Amino acid sequence: MTATVMDQDTAAIAATLREAKAKRARRAATLKHIFLVAASFVMIYPLLWMLASSLKPDNQIFGQLGLVPGEPQWENYVLGWNALPVSFTNFFWNSAVVTVLSVIGNVISCSFAAYAFARLEFNGKTLWFALMMMTLMVPYHVVLIPQYLLFLQLGWVDTYLPLVVPRFLASDAFFIFLMIQFFRQLPRELDEAAMIDGCSPFKIYWAIILPLSIPAMATAAIFSFIWTWEDFLGPLVYLNDIKDYTVPLALRMFLSQDSVSEYGQMFAMSVLSILPIILFFVVFQRLIIRGIAMSGMK
Repeated sequence: MTATVMDQDTAAIAATLREAKAKRARRAATLKHIFLVAASFVMIYPLLWMLASSLKPDNQIFGQLGLVPGEPQWENYVLGWNALPVSFTNFFWNSAVVTVLSVIGNVISCSFAAYAFARLEFNGKTLWFALMMMTLMVPYHVVLIPQYLLFLQLGWVDTYLPLVVPRFLASDAFFIFLMIQFFRQLPRELDEAAMIDGCSPFKIYWAIILPLSIPAMATAAIFSFIWTWEDFLGPLVYLNDIKDYTVPLALRMFLSQDSVSEYGQMFAMSVLSILPIILFFVVFQRLIIRGIAMSGMK
């Protein structure tokens, strides 16, 4: 009888401890989620503020810090689209052309270079790889003037060629390194089996390496899309005609030093300009995570 009572007490104590542990776990999970929600709100507050400002009149944008506009000014989007001498349709088209060509160039040329470094053997491979990695440490502004002089002599200034052609010449070492890390994880037995079947190095790349490297290719394409779409300095240096401007350059034209700046319209066009990036990221975010994880980039 005494043993039975002791067993019941022990079971009750154990149940009490489990319940207390479960409460502590729920409390910790609740606090963690509250912290994450608060941190997320702080991080996306600038985006929310820009969205709210796009629906406010100009005299309320900097005078009110609230995120809820009193009377939404939807006409900011209509007026902003046609506020400049050239319609924003033209600017979006220009950005799309430059971005798509840059993505195609980066994926093709950088994958070729990465395949050579990762799977082929040639003289000076270590030296060329070291030189390629050193370019990651050189700021873009250091080579800006020499590149401009080169493109000026070629007659490429005020065209899209300086923004697109280097992408087809594997000028972005980051994407080369990203793909090298991915290619090195593929079994070399695949190459050996293909060589026994008579495949050339290009055939191995096209028929074996490329189909297995979709995550790495997608990651390079997504980052290239985002960086090219939001690039401001490159188009600012090389483009002079307003008809050739990309979206970032067009947004700058809303700010005037001689007259009143149209902030509401500028924020409205800014919201529209980031929609392609958000949609592109949302659709392909799984490929980004998979590509970075499998390439060993941390």
